[in-house]
Amino acid sequence: MSLKLKTRDTFTIHTDCLFDPKQKKFVKDTSIDVNPTTGLITKVYQRETDYEIVIASNDIDLRGKCVLPGLVDAHTHIFLHSYKEASSIYQMRDESIIERTIRATNHCRTALLAGYTTYRDLGTEGAQDADVHVRDAVNRGLIPGPRIFCATECLASSGGYEVRQENVIGGTFTPRISDPCDGVPGVRAGVRRRLAAGADIIKFYADYRKRTLRFPAPAYPGCPDIHFPPPETSGPSGIYNQRNPNLLLFRQDEMDEMVQEAKAARAPVAAHAQSAEAVMMAARAGVTTIEHGPEPMDGTDAMAMMKKNGVIWVPTIAVFDSELPPGDERRSHILKQVKTAYDYGVKLACGGDTGAFPHGENVREMELMLKAGVPLEEVLLAATLTGWEACGGDWCGKRFGWWEEGCAADIVALDGDVREDVGALRRVGFVMKDGRVWKREGVAVGMV
Repeated sequence: MSLKLKTRDTFTIHTDCLFDPKQKKFVKDTSIDVNPTTGLITKVYQRETDYEIVIASNDIDLRGKCVLPGLVDAHTHIFLHSYKEASSIYQMRDESIIERTIRATNHCRTALLAGYTTYRDLGTEGAQDADVHVRDAVNRGLIPGPRIFCATECLASSGGYEVRQENVIGGTFTPRISDPCDGVPGVRAGVRRRLAAGADIIKFYADYRKRTLRFPAPAYPGCPDIHFPPPETSGPSGIYNQRNPNLLLFRQDEMDEMVQEAKAARAPVAAHAQSAEAVMMAARAGVTTIEHGPEPMDGTDAMAMMKKNGVIWVPTIAVFDSELPPGDERRSHILKQVKTAYDYGVKLACGGDTGAFPHGENVREMELMLKAGVPLEEVLLAATLTGWEACGGDWCGKRFGWWEEGCAADIVALDGDVREDVGALRRVGFVMKDGRVWKREGVAVGMV
């Protein structure tokens, strides 16, 4: 075999176990030429034999490792940390924006070292448009982190998604956690506000638990509960109770308008939807992705509508797994529903609602998809190429998540063969993003 001479501005990465998302299989003896100036792949080719390989001084030898495209977490919140440390209300109301930004900076670094080279960040949860500026800081090389596609504030109808408290008579301050808008002209204006603020993605709440104060739960130590509230559960597979159910926040024409306005500006759309009715309406509107969707879809047209319109489902299994008590039967329902959707032909992307559980533990979503019965190759596809599609595909302005000339040189190497040991997903020994090495032999390098 005669190797083509490389120019001085490229180097080569050599692999012997490489996952190819487009083929949905592992391929052998593949080399990748990278231009570090552009951060792009310039050539991908399969070697005939390793006996004739010549390792140049600036080449990287990843033979003996399991190599994947950089991973995509399709549902994150960089301004949140684990709810087991502090509830969302305490974080949004009581933590300063300085502290939250410092935490977000740390979260970006942690995610990158865990092999996640792309984050789809779906709302700052009370930090307004701060995600835009963290995104720009990463893009300017000021801090290490994944490339971020952010939503800024999410859209919700008036009173739909907001901090609620009983003591409002004195005018206490609560942070704004959504951009409220109503009616077709109002939601059109809402989308335009988000785009003007710098959002890459439009996210809206198709439904939410907006009647919290009808039967308020104890909100502070010593607060008495109301007597005789409605039953806690709505059935053996219900995720939220009758006391505070998910209810629609928008009409169909409003959802249709948000999607139409966003797509006219080449922005993908993510819809928070818990109930089957909300899933179906958002999918009918043509959103790019459905987020969550845990409530039973059996006997509804929700899955059929997702499949028909090519909507990607991001089931966020990990956040439910982290919040449900041990042994809760709702956990098995969620896993079963994910497998049913896969078997039905609904496209899946991996995003765990990371932030509500710790950044760096992102891989938990992949582990749970595997536990649900989704094949390994399909899970890896959901965490790479389909993640790019969830971020907007060619609207991203960059291609990533697979191996091809012109794609971003995002490369992750596992210390172990994931086909034999799923635990290898947690043993990330090498991370490259845009042609720059951030982790080698399990050690962070080049951090600013």
